[in-house]
Amino acid sequence: MATSATEAKGFYKLSWMQRIGFGAGDMAQNLIYQTISIWLLFFYTNVFGLKPGAAALMFLIVRLVDVLWDPIVGTIVDKGNPKWGKYRSWLVLGGIPLVGLAILCFWNGFSGSLLYAYITYVGMSMCYTLVNVPYGALNASLTRDTNEITILTSTRMFMANLGALCVKSLPIIIAIFAPKVLDPATGKEVAVYNTPEAAPAWFITMTIFALAGLALLFFCFSQCKERVVMDQKEAANVKVSDLWMEFLRNKPLRVLAFFFITAFAMMSVGNAADSYFMTYNVGATPLLTTLFMWLGTIPAFIFMPLVPAIKRKIGKKGMFYLFLGVAILGMALMYTFVSIPATKSNFVLLCIAQFVKSTGIITATGYMWALVPEVIAYGEYTTGKRIAGIVNALTGIFFKAGMALGGVVPGLVLAWVGFNADAAQQTPLAEQGILWLVCVIPAVLLVLAMFIISKYELSDEKMDEINHAIEERNLKA
Repeated sequence: MATSATEAKGFYKLSWMQRIGFGAGDMAQNLIYQTISIWLLFFYTNVFGLKPGAAALMFLIVRLVDVLWDPIVGTIVDKGNPKWGKYRSWLVLGGIPLVGLAILCFWNGFSGSLLYAYITYVGMSMCYTLVNVPYGALNASLTRDTNEITILTSTRMFMANLGALCVKSLPIIIAIFAPKVLDPATGKEVAVYNTPEAAPAWFITMTIFALAGLALLFFCFSQCKERVVMDQKEAANVKVSDLWMEFLRNKPLRVLAFFFITAFAMMSVGNAADSYFMTYNVGATPLLTTLFMWLGTIPAFIFMPLVPAIKRKIGKKGMFYLFLGVAILGMALMYTFVSIPATKSNFVLLCIAQFVKSTGIITATGYMWALVPEVIAYGEYTTGKRIAGIVNALTGIFFKAGMALGGVVPGLVLAWVGFNADAAQQTPLAEQGILWLVCVIPAVLLVLAMFIISKYELSDEKMDEINHAIEERNLKA
């Protein structure tokens, strides 16, 4: 009876199938959108035939479109009530066009056409918003239980990183379909994935990833049950302007928004540069490139399941400080190893540095998603409105702004240092520019992220008080 009374107040316990089902939605989005984030710039410059500067400008313009589009989507999601569910319906309605446009982003039928790149990338990004904003709001609709949300987030990040592991295996998968050339040094045939001739291999690989992602979105749709949602009378009064009003009055939301833009900028800059780093600074084969990138994901399977216990031991902020500091240490090690001639070609040392760096990044940035339901609940507590779609649209604007920097900054730096996609060997300045993108710029952003998260004031104890107060207020209404 006690459990039933608790659940009646919104503190629902979820089954493992429901947790995995919800996590499948993030795995799907990683298979599709993280492929775009990590590999599209490389595809554009080395396969499709765009100049780095032109690609960087396009990434910026697409994010400006998102600034206008995301609040509209958030409003539509909060005001609407589709028959399949307020939030989960969009996993299907937005997921189908998302998959189609993501595949077309990696089609080389209009090679070198900036107009085609704009149309497909803008369309894909708009459809991604139609999936990502309601998916984020779905998290807050499943339960109010703080511990359950922590477990749900850990499960979600575990699943998301399974998708990321697949995405970082892309060089090996492309090598299966890519043309083979004779390597003069070894006399053996090797796959080439960074030239226009490899375009069909990129298209086939993206098609596989996208269709798998669509199947996972359908699975997520089937397993999620919305229980904590806005009343329809309140939903009718939701306006686009609520986004900016919520941003101004909700301090924890502002802190989280700025943490998102910094964290995603850090991740996106590093991820976009990894393929250049392994190709030109290290000279790695597709197999070694994949192994290196796997080490950017494998720590998730070790440390994300430990997050609830770590958080109980050292607290929310302590966990962020610890793992952001570990990430900075890993970047410092990598910069040192590559800068010293005696260790530059030591792949084992690079892998150690990559593992340390990724341990910090994955754990800190994985847990940050558990803070989104908290700022939604805080807004509901202070205003009486549970505008989950609006809040997720706002965080979406900021994380996409961070991801825009992941396209803009590398493109501008590569253009500035004279990167030449047609050259097998880059100049020392170009190699140094790539190293800045992998180590220096992300480390600076991590220091900024540590300062920002120090301003976050919602402890677990405070959140329990807020959630119980909301439910007591709802019972009296």
